[in-house]
Amino acid sequence: MWLLDWQELLSAEQLAEGGSGERELAERVLADPVGRHPWTCVDWAMTLVTCSQCGAEPTAGPWDCVRCAMTDSTRWQWNHTAPRSAITPAEHALRAARAALRAPHRRRSPVVDAWRLLLPFLVAGHGATSTDVSRLRAQVIAGAYTDLAACGSAAELTGFVELPWRRTTPTGDHHPQPHQPRPRRQLEATPPKTPEPTPTPDPV
Repeated sequence: MWLLDWQELLSAEQLAEGGSGERELAERVLADPVGRHPWTCVDWAMTLVTCSQCGAEPTAGPWDCVRCAMTDSTRWQWNHTAPRSAITPAEHALRAARAALRAPHRRRSPVVDAWRLLLPFLVAGHGATSTDVSRLRAQVIAGAYTDLAACGSAAELTGFVELPWRRTTPTGDHHPQPHQPRPRRQLEATPPKTPEPTPTPDPV
């Protein structure tokens, strides 16, 4: 779907795929305001240019690359500044999965594994809520990756029983529970023991 949208943009700009103007278009797409181009075109444009600081694909460089971090932050501005119809929740999940798998070293391994399990179903059109992803990540941490990988449907994959150490609100959103310190028991003051009198030896 990314490539098809990009090819449509190339056609609208009367540019050939692989031509000299394609890279210039990619740079322009990344520089334009959020929401002007489809999010799929923005993601595809990132594969056609390199980061000016580290030389890797933008957002996929090492942790200490400031430029990659800035580009990644701009990508997720879609959630706040793009028009409402620009990206659906299902498309956001698909985009997050792709981003995690293109730069696995920038995320924790349970997060990458969870998206790897979900991606085939996301491509097929199944959505995933933040609760689904959190529950799946918890199952991965608990060592259930092999069992999860054998699931044949999205419902089966996200339908595993929630682990007891996860806490969810009635709306299904996960909120970590704050640590509740146990009340300290007050030690009861015990009166000092009265020393027993020492027996006086009998006089000789």
